[in-house]
Amino acid sequence: MEHLRVVIADNESIIRMDLKELLEEAGHAVVAEAADGLQAVEMTRKHKPDLVIMDIKMPEMDGIAAAKIISNEKLAPVLLLTAYSQKEIVEKAKDSGVLAYLVKPVKESNLFPAMEIALSRFQEYLEIEQELHDLRNSLETRKILDRAKGILMDAYGLSEQEAFRRIQQYSMAKRKSIREVAESIIEAAKKKTK
Repeated sequence: MEHLRVVIADNESIIRMDLKELLEEAGHAVVAEAADGLQAVEMTRKHKPDLVIMDIKMPEMDGIAAAKIISNEKLAPVLLLTAYSQKEIVEKAKDSGVLAYLVKPVKESNLFPAMEIALSRFQEYLEIEQELHDLRNSLETRKILDRAKGILMDAYGLSEQEAFRRIQQYSMAKRKSIREVAESIIEAAKKKTK
């Protein structure tokens, strides 16, 4: 595991100190510490760490609520720590987007594998998000292109293949994407009908 930039959040300073020591001995950098969930979110936004290690039970905002914000904003993977392994807490943690979960006391033998799992899952999540974005974009481009082809087919009596070829040629000649050309055709058609 490469050297990571980590935010630690726990309302008990002794636990933060122990975690910091464990992490720094392994070559990681603790870029910020927080004593409550609100600070944890602020520090995560400010420092953009590779990982957040956070206790569940904290004042101001608990770790689960903070983890949900950090997860929703896709800021960093969150590894939750707790002294409790109750089923309802585990369920709440799963729903918050937490990628790994450890029961205290934290041991080096448990911490580093949990960190790797959290990082790996976060990377997979980001890749899936990107794929989904690309697919949506591709689908939207396809719809726009089909509309533009239809406009050219109606206006000039072209086949679908010929309409596409003209869009493609114009795209290459003007060094614009096919989507940009298709959007221009649709926009021009709208102006003609007004």
